[in-house]
Amino acid sequence: MSHPPQAEIPLEPERYELRAAAPYRFDLDRRDFFKFLGAGLVVASVLKPALVAQESGGGRAHRGESLPAEINAWLHIGENGKITVYTGKVEVGQNIRTSLTQAVAEELHVPLSSIEMVMGDTQLSPFDMGTFGSRTTPTMNLQLRKVASAARDVLIGLAATQWKTDAQHLVAADGKITDAQGNRSVEYAALMKGQQLTESLPVEDPLIPAAKWTVAGQSTPKVDGVDFVTGHHRYPSDQTLPGMLYGKILRPPAFDATLVSLDTQKAEQTGATVVHDGNFVGVAAPTSKAAADGVAAIHAEWKSDPQISNKELFDYLRKNTAEGNDPTGDGDRYDTGAVDRALASADHKLQQTFTVSYIAHVPLEPRAALAKWDGDQLTVWTGTQRPFGVRGQLAEAFRIAEDHVRVLMPDTGSGYGGKHTGETAIEAARLARAAKRPVKVVWTREEEFTWAYFRPAGVIDVTSGVRNDGTITAWDFHNYNSGSAGIRTYYEIPNQRIVFHAVKSPLRQGSYRALAATANHFARESHMDELAHTVKMDPLEFRLKNLKDERLRAVFQAAAKQFGWGSSKAPDHGFGMGGGYEKLGNIATFAEIKVDRKSGDAEVVRVVSAFECGAIVNPDNLRNQIEGSNVQGLGGALFEAIQFENGKILNGRLSEYRVPRFSHVPKLETVLLDRKDIPSVGAGECPMVGLAPAIANAIFDATGKRLCALPLVPNGLKTS
Repeated sequence: MSHPPQAEIPLEPERYELRAAAPYRFDLDRRDFFKFLGAGLVVASVLKPALVAQESGGGRAHRGESLPAEINAWLHIGENGKITVYTGKVEVGQNIRTSLTQAVAEELHVPLSSIEMVMGDTQLSPFDMGTFGSRTTPTMNLQLRKVASAARDVLIGLAATQWKTDAQHLVAADGKITDAQGNRSVEYAALMKGQQLTESLPVEDPLIPAAKWTVAGQSTPKVDGVDFVTGHHRYPSDQTLPGMLYGKILRPPAFDATLVSLDTQKAEQTGATVVHDGNFVGVAAPTSKAAADGVAAIHAEWKSDPQISNKELFDYLRKNTAEGNDPTGDGDRYDTGAVDRALASADHKLQQTFTVSYIAHVPLEPRAALAKWDGDQLTVWTGTQRPFGVRGQLAEAFRIAEDHVRVLMPDTGSGYGGKHTGETAIEAARLARAAKRPVKVVWTREEEFTWAYFRPAGVIDVTSGVRNDGTITAWDFHNYNSGSAGIRTYYEIPNQRIVFHAVKSPLRQGSYRALAATANHFARESHMDELAHTVKMDPLEFRLKNLKDERLRAVFQAAAKQFGWGSSKAPDHGFGMGGGYEKLGNIATFAEIKVDRKSGDAEVVRVVSAFECGAIVNPDNLRNQIEGSNVQGLGGALFEAIQFENGKILNGRLSEYRVPRFSHVPKLETVLLDRKDIPSVGAGECPMVGLAPAIANAIFDATGKRLCALPLVPNGLKTS
């Protein structure tokens, strides 16, 4: 088998920021549900200890604090018919609020407008490790479908008991139960009058098959979409409380700097609250400007050691590998066959090195948090993909029990994997505790560029062997630092050696949309193009010859048909392709490039992607995810790169760090393969991985120049 089974997905090892494992948790007694939620029907579940982490993470030693007590309810139908659904997943622009609402409406047979989705509230929502890894659709969508189906069965049973009839004769539709034989119906709300019912989530429950979906599978408009386009929605950075102060943090001049001396007298004379705790120094004041002025008035001396620059980066990564296995325990090595012997006997042996720069997430909304203390009870509103993880970090930082911390996550202005940690929440909470008033901290764009973590840089060495007929016989693939997501080849190769080498990174690094799958697919698919040209085969024919997986073959063939692969092209234009399998999805992306040989401009004029992720839940939203991935991916493919020297970021502003603009966006075409016979999976990450190699291969097609470093053309294309 060329890649892990498409039914399951491991925890990606390069999520360095997630090494702190999941918190412990207990459930409240079921009768306590109604103290919080009111009378009606509650569908709940009790997780076994082994399932607490849900999607990732592991066990950590109990800190000796009291364990959090949470409502582990998924759905509540009140006496007034109001349907409230609880999930620890969060909305960061991927529109899962809509798709999850569709899942519930489909199985519960109610209008979308009757459902309220409570997301990312650690006091109300069941524990969730976080919103990452394209896991919401394959796990939470399925979970909530089961929850809604269980609720529907309870409602039908209540009606059958009330009417003293066989439940098989009853039908749930449009928020009511109907008995066609008895010519009668009852609304869900009426069935709930005076009820206090709890239903455990069954292990197995027949769900409506995708072929019979009427709500799911449709291009439903965004839930609460009007609030976002009219400005009514309040993002984390918009949150306010009476008497609130604004916080600013004193930042060191370089990474890993140590505070030597500090004079806060002038800042304190302004009337601001100044907090000094170890290397943490911050100011809280009535306005953001006053807080910034207070920080500017502080005199601090720092000590730091010399550090490398981006010019030395790739030599450093190769020379500073870490000892032992990947510390997160997954994906560090795969061996099969006899690679060295196969390389020696191959008709053609090819070696290439690829490099990938650090890049920044650049979310539209920088990190923000508003913190409030009530005695030893802490409440924080913040933009995070991991509300429960941030709760744990807050509890640990302030040495309080997790059930004394509540984290709420208002729908947030994007994350891309960059908002997993709770620094801003801790900063706001530290200042709020000292000021004895609520404090809001919003990072500046420069802070976002400098103090957030980056997508890992990497060096990838590929050595391969191929026969004259196009059969790949050997594959030796080494990734230094970037990570092992997507590192396994999906091509049928009998002799493989694939190794991830952990490295002590000179910059803070962590999750980024698609993780290292982008780097690994870039290297693999670029090398596949090289191999095809080496044996003088068409790149599509060469891939299909070495590819047995039918789902991957299908997306390559669909994209090639839509793109018109093999057709003639204009002068100075080039065609290229890339694709693969990641996060249970299958992608093939074809790109057309126009090269201006005088100016060095390489313009992406057209991108065609074919994507298959099982049964499609919301076609328009899926297209948005694919097109959004391709637009974001243009930056990392063409010109995005963090420049740094001696512990300082050199291009930490949008005026200095290039991201894609409207002028960069090519014509985008998307082909959706709807497999209603396969469970639905996510689309937030996989679609990105085919773009960079498609562009690189198209540049080679146009110019004969093989580019092996991301970004490909940070300063234009040199064709001479």
